[in-house]
Amino acid sequence: MNNKILLVTLLITVIALIPNAFAEINVDVVLDNLKNPWELEFAPDGKIFFTERDGKLWMIDNESTLHLIAEFPASNTSEGGLLGLELDPNYENNHFLYLYQTYLDILTHQNKVVRYTVNNNQLTEEQVLIDKIPGAIWHDGGRIKFGPDNMLYITTGDATNTNLSQDLTSLAGKILRINSDGTIPHDNPFNSQVFSYGHRNPQGLSWNENGILISSEHGPSGERGYAHDEINVIERGKNYGWPIIVGDSNDTAYTNPILHSGDITWAPSGLLYYDSDKISEWKDKFLVATLRGEHVIVLDLDLENGVVNSAEKIFQDDYGRIRTLVQSPDGDIFMLTSNGNNDKILRISTFESESLSVDTNELTSRSDDYSIYMIVGAIVSAILIVIWRKKSS
Repeated sequence: MNNKILLVTLLITVIALIPNAFAEINVDVVLDNLKNPWELEFAPDGKIFFTERDGKLWMIDNESTLHLIAEFPASNTSEGGLLGLELDPNYENNHFLYLYQTYLDILTHQNKVVRYTVNNNQLTEEQVLIDKIPGAIWHDGGRIKFGPDNMLYITTGDATNTNLSQDLTSLAGKILRINSDGTIPHDNPFNSQVFSYGHRNPQGLSWNENGILISSEHGPSGERGYAHDEINVIERGKNYGWPIIVGDSNDTAYTNPILHSGDITWAPSGLLYYDSDKISEWKDKFLVATLRGEHVIVLDLDLENGVVNSAEKIFQDDYGRIRTLVQSPDGDIFMLTSNGNNDKILRISTFESESLSVDTNELTSRSDDYSIYMIVGAIVSAILIVIWRKKSS
């Protein structure tokens, strides 16, 4: 009998000593009724900014009230729009906010990165940092992130013209790197904004604690086979092969991905390097949001030796298409879905986190005419393209 009591006591003690690696994860809804939220950023003063692809920039203030900060014209594309969002490393003093936007320029779509100043919950002092990034209905890239070097990195898609990815005179199919004022850094490899090339449609950027840059990239969907989505270690001046190479290659002119999906399609989007102790089983790992895959990949990478230690799928089919993940200042993770209808901002945390209840009055009062505008805009764009092609032939 005494042995049984001792065994139970020992078991209780062991359970009590289990670290947070086995702590239960809680997922709660911060906001719903959204339409394709794309990026989210935390400001030093506690505010939260996020974009919706249809052109809306929102802010959650310190009182947990939602405000519409700005609204831009819808791009009428499937993958373009108001995409990347970034705050300046010195935001606390200069209040600079950066946006990646798709727009219609006569008969063609273009992308640009614009810097604004946030002043009394409004955008002022617009400054276009880089423009005329080729755009299209698909493959517009769109992620913008400041690196550890305080340079702004920008992912661009091939705009459905695969040849542009290998063309160093084009901004399409690249990872770009610029100073915060739009000028070209003196140590860029090609005396231009181009940092790496040979990309199809990269949408994720993140650095580990040693400053190594990782990117997630969509593989082909018909033009050169299928699947082969990629996780790449990005290095200055390297060629990542698209459209010449899909997946791995023995040609040393091209840089192989550290991981690709083979014949399975993930459609990876946002990428997060998680460095908090709060959810300790994910510490020092990369979290990859997937759209087609409808899951998050937890990657344990040995980047010094180019080895994938493990790749685990979580949240499979729980929330649909997942656009991106962002770490909050207190170590929680905010996750954005991208289903196009009743999308959500979710918070992943441990149970000791305080609840976050957002006043959504401004969101629920939004116009219901959005879908009509999208349809009309798409029809007009198609007619203009047909007329232009007839004149060009």
